[in-house]
Amino acid sequence: IRPQLMDVNETVNNLAKMLRRIIGDDILLKFNISDDLLLVKMDPSQVEQIILNLVVNARDAMPLGGEVIISTENSYFATDEVSPFSGLAPGYYVRLSVTDTGMGMPPEILEHIFEPFFTTKEVGKGTGLGLATVFGVVKQNRGDIRVYSEMGEGTTFTVYLPAELADDARTADVENVVDDTVPTGTETILVVDDDADVRFMTVMALEDQGYRVHEADGAVDALAWLSTTDASPDLLITDVIMPEVSGKTLVEQAQEIKPDLKIIYMSGYPEDRISRHQVLDAAINFLQKPFLPTDLARLVRRVLDED
Repeated sequence: IRPQLMDVNETVNNLAKMLRRIIGDDILLKFNISDDLLLVKMDPSQVEQIILNLVVNARDAMPLGGEVIISTENSYFATDEVSPFSGLAPGYYVRLSVTDTGMGMPPEILEHIFEPFFTTKEVGKGTGLGLATVFGVVKQNRGDIRVYSEMGEGTTFTVYLPAELADDARTADVENVVDDTVPTGTETILVVDDDADVRFMTVMALEDQGYRVHEADGAVDALAWLSTTDASPDLLITDVIMPEVSGKTLVEQAQEIKPDLKIIYMSGYPEDRISRHQVLDAAINFLQKPFLPTDLARLVRRVLDED
């Protein structure tokens, strides 16, 4: 992680377009943003991770539609006010809330909501790692997360992140701040993944950065498109482990058709399993799932710019 002084509002605004596409047309996305929000010192990609996970969780709680409200505000806890907030020190915090109007959760579910691999979704619909990941990121940054929910009344997740208050904190070490600009491009990219949700997120993130994207759910469709006369992709992004034809085999056959085609592998499986497919070595560009849109954009730009 690379912490830097940042404005949470900027991250919310940068993600707004993507969030609207993630939640779909039957859910209304609203914002209640504080104009004078204090800065926090965090890795911007971690703030993205928090917001994306909470919004996806809210979307899944509203299969029939509803509203998601993202709010930011400054908060202050005096010494006698922090005891209910585990791990928080007295002082100023940035409060980030995500509220949905979904089905809500009973107390017996709320007790386990941040536990790894705990999920109420159907098999194959969720890993149970989203909220556990958010919990870990928040705690790693000396913050706290709380959830309030009632059956039939919706749910609110509230994140408290320590604020940076010094007057010179807003301009200190400007030269050392990591550039969080998300690179863009206009090249053509082929995305291959048998997981429809991952494929959708990947395509959406790339299109938001200006790329032309063609997608396929497997090697057969991908190779068929590559064989057409008008197919001229600059980059292939493929899952490693897929039914019938693996990502490595796809790459070998794709480069026979397009020898100069650049490659990025991606996978959510553990490294030891991926290594058996002989794609993890120093010469391989690899993206571990789940990944953030900014991580994807930066790796894509780096690979495309390589000689």
